[in-house]
Amino acid sequence: MTALPDFRASRWAPLAALLTTSVLLTACGSGDDGSGSGSGRPKSGGTLTFAVGSDAGCVDPQQVGSNESIYSVRQTVDSLTDQDPGTGKIVPWLAKSWDINADATEFTFHLRSGVTFSDGSPLTAQAVKDNFDAVPKLGPLGALAQGYLSSVESTAVVDPLTVKVTFKQPNAQFLQATSTHSLGIESSASVKKTPQQKCSDGVVGSGPFVLKQYVQNQSITLARRTGYDWGSSLWSKKGEAYLDKVVFKVVPEAGVRAGSLQSGQVDAISSVGKANEAALGGGQVTLLRRANPGVVFGLGLNNSRPLLKDTKVRQAILAAIDRKQIADTVFPTGTQPATSVLAHTTPDYTDLSSDLAFDSAKATSLLDEAGWKEGSDGIRVKDGKKLSLTITWFPNASTNQPALELVQQQLKAVGIDVVLKQRQVSEFALTVQTSDFDVVWGNVTRADPDILRTSFSTQLNNSYKLPPSSLDTALSGQAATTDTAKRGQLVDEAQKSIVENAYNVPVVELQTQLGVSKKVHHLDFDSGSRVRLHDTWIG
Repeated sequence: MTALPDFRASRWAPLAALLTTSVLLTACGSGDDGSGSGSGRPKSGGTLTFAVGSDAGCVDPQQVGSNESIYSVRQTVDSLTDQDPGTGKIVPWLAKSWDINADATEFTFHLRSGVTFSDGSPLTAQAVKDNFDAVPKLGPLGALAQGYLSSVESTAVVDPLTVKVTFKQPNAQFLQATSTHSLGIESSASVKKTPQQKCSDGVVGSGPFVLKQYVQNQSITLARRTGYDWGSSLWSKKGEAYLDKVVFKVVPEAGVRAGSLQSGQVDAISSVGKANEAALGGGQVTLLRRANPGVVFGLGLNNSRPLLKDTKVRQAILAAIDRKQIADTVFPTGTQPATSVLAHTTPDYTDLSSDLAFDSAKATSLLDEAGWKEGSDGIRVKDGKKLSLTITWFPNASTNQPALELVQQQLKAVGIDVVLKQRQVSEFALTVQTSDFDVVWGNVTRADPDILRTSFSTQLNNSYKLPPSSLDTALSGQAATTDTAKRGQLVDEAQKSIVENAYNVPVVELQTQLGVSKKVHHLDFDSGSRVRLHDTWIG
């Protein structure tokens, strides 16, 4: 096993400390080996059938942002680094080590030798360069990857197995970004395809599984990669994966997924809802839970829309939401109401629960101050126009509709009319990227607070159309500094600014809950609460 560079006595110690900030995350299940129970020696072979609730309509890891599609496509690509889900520490994967200069503007990665993509081509520094050079051209679906590489100046081949990435300004978040699926490394041949071709046909990666078949809105089939021998340093098994094949079936109805697991038709299911917990608990099923770090589920406000330009209206919406009622009524056991725009499992999270307290009287007062008067039907009116907003949502989780129906009721109680508009999961990224909404429901998972910059900086895509403000300074500053204390202060400042100005309305933390047959062992979570299947076996 290769080791991390020794940061203990180096000039990079502050950055090392920053990038190994503890991420305390929880999971529950039975047995000592992740999912599954009982004893037995791991064995190779078999097919794992995994029912998921939706399909994003794309099988390119660099362009997929929906959790349930990431579960499958993540298995086809490796990353330069990996992140320990228990500690947040960045560890080797395709890169056996790396060097970072004092101000975090240059990142030099030393690649493992002998790694090949599934088309037989070798992993080289040139292949990494080809990937990073292509990311800015991915288009609207590549927003996450583009944010991670923003301000990149160049990616240079130092020698066949050494690549240097140089940024125009300090970019402390980049090392963690190299552990994400969004910067998963694809073959140079795949990189040359159009973003649309990569979405529909898939890509060639170096991962432990290869894509065998994709039928949109029906299934994704993966097969074990023969000869795989360069897994993450976090994985327990060396060499090839145990499973012969993994089939992800798209089953939109939560009750049908639960019934299929109980009957043995499938081996694992995503998005176990509260209504199915009792039936699945105990017996031959293990419920696995893990809170997702990153930006919580909430109402993404288009701050450029006439009604939402008014800070008081936005603040009224924030005060009118009873987060605990939504978490307790709709979401799986253990789900927490939002206490900041970041989940509590994200490094440098700040508890802003007092600012997010449910207060209908405050909401009413703010709307009064903004000149919105209650009409005869209870909906507020100003200058002859009703206070009416459309919330756009996507069926990529069974909790979305019932959660928003409660939001609709809660806002109606203070005089705000809400129309719920459902769109296809495949339209999510483009809808957000083009700001084609009044309000959009969603979250973004990342185990690093820089996700705030990706989501809310006016210097990037600015999907929520925020006005330029001191928030930009805080977001840029936290990405640039290698001083852990200073970064924490800037991330704290950014969270407070977003909540105080109600640029976004946090509602509930996303908790991933899977149902897994007890014959399935080591179906594990990664740092982003997605699944790792290399070590998974059936027996």
